[in-house]
Amino acid sequence: MKTKIREITGKAQDVLSRYPMVLLMGLLSSVGAIRVLDSKYDRESLFIHSKFTICCCLGISLMFALKILSQRIGKRLLLEILGAAFLIGFFFVLPAKERDFTEVHGFIIAITLLLSHLLVSFAAFLEKNKELNFWQYNKNLFVNIFLTAVFTGVLTGGVELAILAVDKLFDFNFSDHLYADTFYVLAIFGSSFIFLLFNETGLSYLEKDSTYPVILKFFTQFVLIPLLFIYLVILYVYSFKIVINWELPRGWVSYLVLAYSIIGILALLLVYPLKEEKAKSWVKVFSKLFYYTIIPLLVLLFTAIFTRILEYGYTEPRYFVLLLALWLLSVVSYFVLNKKSSIKFIPISLFAFGAFSLVFPYLNAFSVAKRSQKNQLITLLDRNKILVNNKIDFQKKISDTLVDEIANKFEFLAERKEKEFLLNLVDAKKQKIIADDFERPYYGLISSNLREAFTNVNKTSKTTGFERLVLEAESKIVDIRGYQYLINFNSYNQESKDINGDTFRIDNQTEVNNMRTIKVILNSKEAVDFSSAMDKLFENNAGKNKTVQLKEISMESDLGKYHIKIIFPDISRDKAPRENQKNIFYDNAALLIKENRYNKAAF
Repeated sequence: MKTKIREITGKAQDVLSRYPMVLLMGLLSSVGAIRVLDSKYDRESLFIHSKFTICCCLGISLMFALKILSQRIGKRLLLEILGAAFLIGFFFVLPAKERDFTEVHGFIIAITLLLSHLLVSFAAFLEKNKELNFWQYNKNLFVNIFLTAVFTGVLTGGVELAILAVDKLFDFNFSDHLYADTFYVLAIFGSSFIFLLFNETGLSYLEKDSTYPVILKFFTQFVLIPLLFIYLVILYVYSFKIVINWELPRGWVSYLVLAYSIIGILALLLVYPLKEEKAKSWVKVFSKLFYYTIIPLLVLLFTAIFTRILEYGYTEPRYFVLLLALWLLSVVSYFVLNKKSSIKFIPISLFAFGAFSLVFPYLNAFSVAKRSQKNQLITLLDRNKILVNNKIDFQKKISDTLVDEIANKFEFLAERKEKEFLLNLVDAKKQKIIADDFERPYYGLISSNLREAFTNVNKTSKTTGFERLVLEAESKIVDIRGYQYLINFNSYNQESKDINGDTFRIDNQTEVNNMRTIKVILNSKEAVDFSSAMDKLFENNAGKNKTVQLKEISMESDLGKYHIKIIFPDISRDKAPRENQKNIFYDNAALLIKENRYNKAAF
């Protein structure tokens, strides 16, 4: 028993000394995730902690890749300093405030995470040869990731159940946070530690030759390849249908072709060593034929992609789909034309394409999307004769679908900070309204105000793409009798005030049923959610696409020792049925607060 304990302790110490930066990133990621949970009532802190957690999670794979590379070329300290500098820089590349975070930053995070994992796969194998070592290394990583998932799942579930048993049997009444905190520590830091235990000494252990796993052969031969055959039959039948009917392919076929290709490439990588064995003729046949089966599908893929791009222009998702198609074309060309092909080309080329999409000047995903949508907007306005002296004529008769299309492009470009370009398209009066909207956190307000600006809209369908309902109070005077405190707020900024040692925070960022609502939070512990009250407020006036006068617009509730009431001078809801999205706007709303005991004394 003592021997086993010493052995486990020795391995743990070995992991700590060999991978300190990887474990540090795992530990910081766990701490960040716990802080995210603790900050759920403070949106500003929540965003900062989320940024921190994302960067640290990125650091786990990045620092592991650099550690493996240092085992090949040395210079460990230099590589770790460069890695830490990159993570710090990445943290500050992301916006400082949640209001400035857009889907563009989401794409940057997703692609960077993908690149860091790709770097793990090939960083130590950039020199020629070592082909089989490269395969063994990635195969062992693949197996270790699977084992880590199993071990982490069992460990996390077991510890959580143990805590639950102690809690229920001995009446400890543990906080719910204990379960979440335990999960984050074990799922992030724990999984990192377990994964590193499986990797032992690192590169020298991972790249050493070993027997081909029987389970891997079974999985490829009886799961992946039959699945590929089903995909292939479906895609070829669909291709024949297109030729016979002489019709353009549907957009979603792009994803099916990419899925077939990527699963097929994965299958080829998994059986790579078997193609040298004479007994494995099925592997040789599959390896030779696979890339040729993709060639006709590439025609289908590019036709589907360019059909969408030529009609609607580039957006970041379309750019990335096209980039994947170009990468796939390069892979097929390389393996078909090159007799001395190397499987290292697959991750290295994908890494190069991904890096290109993020950082290459003028041709990166974000530059191309902005330029394309600008051109699309100008073309749309010119084609429909809406531009007069280079300004939008808001009095021209126009269909509701065209208004939606223009407004959507305005919102797309507004999210990408094209303020000057958009302001130049409207007259001075509209410029002020839109300019003010840029200072607010919801770019949907820009498209909303743009829709409202068109005064001669012709409805072309029973259901318009957009509707607005405005509720106005008959009196703009707020009656504060019986209340002690008043906090003014709007839908664009959150307010937090200290009253008699208690902190009241107004959270207007939380979304319930696709609609932003209002939560009033007391001391980050107790909260009142007004989502049902707001929903009822608008549902009582449903079907009225106009301004509705109400005697008073208010909602109230108890919160701890206080009674609170919210009063709106006016409030509006913009609804896009196609997206089932509802945006709420209000200004100069008042939160009235009184202590319950004060109320009793007053009467």
